[in-house]
Amino acid sequence: MTDRPFQVLFLCTGNSARSILSEAILNEKGRGRFVAHSAGSHPSGRVNPFALDLLRRMGWRTDGLRSKSWDEFAAPGAPHLDFVFTVCDNAAGEICPVWLGQPMTAHWGIPDPAAVDGSDVDKTQAFRDAFRVLERRIDLFTALPIASLDRLALTNRVREIGRS
Repeated sequence: MTDRPFQVLFLCTGNSARSILSEAILNEKGRGRFVAHSAGSHPSGRVNPFALDLLRRMGWRTDGLRSKSWDEFAAPGAPHLDFVFTVCDNAAGEICPVWLGQPMTAHWGIPDPAAVDGSDVDKTQAFRDAFRVLERRIDLFTALPIASLDRLALTNRVREIGRS
């Protein structure tokens, strides 16, 4: 597809938890091959502290993570996106902006860990569970032989990952 790193956008409604975790995971595991971003249709304006805490405890970078609107990625000068993945059901059902270059899209929805009621232990566990599912999907994604798959096959594979 390209000689530059693939640009990947993860979308969620609030851009505070699942999409942020996805951005961090792909930037860590796909360094050099992928550049991950995240955004929301209705960003909360802040990253969930449980997401930040989990990433920090793992020794992963959190600088630069922020809750932002998906409009930033449809504006002039935005990165040319190769892939756009929705990680929540609400964002998957919304009318997305027009992405230049027609990136491949897939829905990788998982339950919202930020919506968990209960103790801090319950919330921490929900974030760990979400992280594990996202990490597994991102591992599958980064293992794809992207250069050797045609567009239809690649689209099918990234969509299958969301069903795993």
